[in-house]
Formats: sequence, C-alpha cells, structure tokens
Amino acid sequence: MSRLCVFCGSSPGLSPAYLESARNVGRLLAERRIGLIFGGGRVGLMGALADAALEAGGEAIGVIPRILEAREVAHLGLTKLHVVETMHERKALMTEYADAFLALPGGYGTLDELFEAITWRQLGYHDKPSGLLDVDGYYEGLVAFLKRASGDAFVHDAERATLAVDTDPTRLIDALLPKRT
Repeated sequence: MSRLCVFCGSSPGLSPAYLESARNVGRLLAERRIGLIFGGGRVGLMGALADAALEAGGEAIGVIPRILEAREVAHLGLTKLHVVETMHERKALMTEYADAFLALPGGYGTLDELFEAITWRQLGYHDKPSGLLDVDGYYEGLVAFLKRASGDAFVHDAERATLAVDTDPTRLIDALLPKRT
C-alpha cells in the first residue's frame, strides 16, 4: 500500500480553509486507500487530518517524539502511534514509511520536516517526491523565495522542480504518488 507523509501544523491557523484542506486531504487519502503518515498529534491541522482519514475508513500512522507526546496531546485513536525519543528519529521513521511527502500549512516544524525530506532527496538518501498544497495562498511567499534562490544559483532548477506545488489536493497527490497497477 502506498503511504503519504503529510507535514502540517499542530495549530488550526486562522483561516477556516486550513482546517477544511486538512480534512479534505485526510478523506482523499482514505478514499484512495493511501495510508497517512503524520506527526501523531490530535490537535490542530494534524488532528483534523487524521480524524478525517480515520472517519473515512483509512489508515493513520502517527510518529511523535516523547517530549511532544503530552504537549501536543498524542492522538490515541490511530491505526498505530510510534513514540520516539528525538525529532531525528521521527523524521527518519516517517521517511522510511512514506512514498512521498506533502506539506499543508504549518510553522517552523512543518518547514523543518519538509526541507529535511527535500535535502535528503538532494543528497541521495531517498528518491521520494515532495509537494506543497498552497491553501489560500499560504505558500506563495515560499515559492517566490525558492524561485529567487534558484535565480541566484543557490538551488538548481532541477532540484527546485522536484517540489510539486498545487492548490488542488487531488492533482498534487496524483503528481506525488507512484502509479499503482
């Protein structure tokens, strides 16, 4: 079974579109029988994403560091919850389980996890694609920054092209996951 790792906020954010997009992605994954790998929290976008996947009959696997287990109130109703000691272990396990990565709106943690996945691909540790779901223009500034970094020769065009960006979750998921037979 293909699995998609989704990075997203432990906060719901201010726009109702953020929560709705998390719920929509969770439902889409379940409908397509694609397993969800995520940060393991039951709050914010993480909780909405996992709850929607589970309510639609999908698989939701969380990976949460022990230090965040109580702070983010770990989601105890998941298909499986892995409690690890460090953020590095979290990211390594998520990478091991996932076929691709998708970022919904979030903060520093979301960006850290996404950029580590992208960097690991660039270094050859894996060959898994990544994508940004640009909800309500949330990632427009980041996409502009990446174009600037590419234009200033800090990021090669070929590397920047490995990050799919879309406003439509169905198209983005289609672009990220390997074709199944």
